[in-house]
Amino acid sequence: MKDDPRFEWIQEYREGTASAETTSNLEGALRDDPKFRLHFLEYLNVDGALAARTVAVSAEMQAAGGSFSPRKERVRRVPWLPMAASMALAGLIGWGVQTVRIPFATVTSSAGSGLSQGAALRGSALRFDVGVVEFLTRKGARVVVEAPAEFRFESAERLRVLRGKVAADVPPEAKGFTVVTSNGSAVDLGTRFGVDVSASAEAEIHVFQGEVIAQAKGNLTKQSLHTGEALIMNHGVGTSRDLRSAAFIQPDEMPQLAAGLSSGQRSRAQASLAGVRKDLALIALFDFTAPEPFPGVFRMAQGRWPGSRAPEFVHTGDHLKVNVGAEQEWAQLTLAAWVRIDQLGSPYQSLYHTDGWQQETPGQVHWMITRDSTMRLALKGNTLAPGSIENAGYPDSVTSVMPERGRWVHLATVYNSETKTVRFFLNGQFDKETRQEIAYPARLGAAQIGNWNREDRKLSGRMDELLLLGRALSDSEVRALFQSGNPYR
Repeated sequence: MKDDPRFEWIQEYREGTASAETTSNLEGALRDDPKFRLHFLEYLNVDGALAARTVAVSAEMQAAGGSFSPRKERVRRVPWLPMAASMALAGLIGWGVQTVRIPFATVTSSAGSGLSQGAALRGSALRFDVGVVEFLTRKGARVVVEAPAEFRFESAERLRVLRGKVAADVPPEAKGFTVVTSNGSAVDLGTRFGVDVSASAEAEIHVFQGEVIAQAKGNLTKQSLHTGEALIMNHGVGTSRDLRSAAFIQPDEMPQLAAGLSSGQRSRAQASLAGVRKDLALIALFDFTAPEPFPGVFRMAQGRWPGSRAPEFVHTGDHLKVNVGAEQEWAQLTLAAWVRIDQLGSPYQSLYHTDGWQQETPGQVHWMITRDSTMRLALKGNTLAPGSIENAGYPDSVTSVMPERGRWVHLATVYNSETKTVRFFLNGQFDKETRQEIAYPARLGAAQIGNWNREDRKLSGRMDELLLLGRALSDSEVRALFQSGNPYR
């Protein structure tokens, strides 16, 4: 077969490079030569089997925390699934090769999107309002799209996005993969990057690794973006901005999210929250599902689960206002939240800041992330016990709250004015305890999340399930809260 020049026609058609003349020749050969038709079907069957095995092994390695690097020829065959042969047969019934439609991309993983693993795409417009899905293009690029999203693969190398967040991991074989928006395009040069198209059609390009060529619509100038750089494209203008890696579900995150959802983890989380709502010490539990809008300036994005909601803080000054526990004092206080955050250069990122700090009211609560990416709990008027190692005057945690780029992490801080202690927890694990010499009861009331009246407390990322509890959770209770709510498996 390989000595037959007609084999080159199949190769060219398979790669999407066949000319009109080659396609016509192939169609004629399939019509006139039954033996060649059989060879053609056998070729599709073998290629599809190789593709299915490549996808399966890659998924198994990803789930096990490893990596998989197939040979170049295998990477090129990945999009061919076993269904390719049946598709070809349907086309051959009419002796026409044009009906043998090679997919631009296939679904390799899905978490609540409604798209099934193995589904093949070729040019159809897609829209889904919940969930997240990963595609593998015919050239080998891994592309994750998070809802709410509207998009269409125009080819194996070109994705048009009307709305949604797209993260792409592009190997050398797929170099040139392009994401097109109404405000411009991003052309990959063999890298990892993300494109965020908001409801207002404003498009952001973020380069996690490598290089991307960005071009705003109507602007002849092309901009080269490298690792750690980002750009906003709007009305023909490209403006630099801070990198937002936490805004995107990455391809290597998808297997764990899909596994967590399929294992019933969401149901366990809901059961845990039902128990929290019955706690007599509950001050507030914000899961951000209420239909009425929260006051403030922020976007609403998807939370840890398909269809859930989480405020997303994008620009300096973005914030959300809450007001709970006013006119009361809390001898004990537990603060906990799930967050996806970016490590930026700002000194502080606000998790929960009460108003009134300048009024010299003892006990005002400020919970934040420091420039060292550690947690801090500051209560107005409190002082550290002699011998404390903190040099800023406030209790700080030790471990970075960003152990992995852009992942959901669970943060918790337990304050007890009676024992004069502050205890920090990261993903259910105890991190550090700080003792205080003066420890006032906590005061809450009007507060802000994401920013607190000034630019040096900007939070970049999302928050899900903010809990304020008027008692000190034990270590085992904090651990159980994390384990039940963890979206990964």
